[in-house]
Amino acid sequence: MAAKSAGPRLEEQWRDILSVHARTMCEIDRVLHPYGLGASDFEVLDILATEAPARGDQCRVQNIAGRVHLSQSALSRLIGRLEKDGLVLRSVCEEDRRGVWVALTEKGRELHSEVQPLQREVLARTLNG
Repeated sequence: MAAKSAGPRLEEQWRDILSVHARTMCEIDRVLHPYGLGASDFEVLDILATEAPARGDQCRVQNIAGRVHLSQSALSRLIGRLEKDGLVLRSVCEEDRRGVWVALTEKGRELHSEVQPLQREVLARTLNG
């Protein structure tokens, strides 16, 4: 019975969360578009920059998949586009041939560094306002 009485409040909170998320993603897409990136592209670059901070460091695609809100196939296509653009390199895991490693290229690191302040500004504006 408590769930029924809380229903409208919960639905309103949920819709508010979805609205903030949608506005934030759209704004990130807008500011990153001139750099050839979208919000999901940046998210993968940002995870790689955090998880594999030094030149030559790699991250398993499986670890990225657990942190982004994309299907496995969508993530694979996104990484393929980033690779085509020269922002990441993919390689097969020698220990487990099913695994795939991804690393930022120098071009990917530079682009991430350039656009990270733009993404953080959007987050500050949309999440703090």
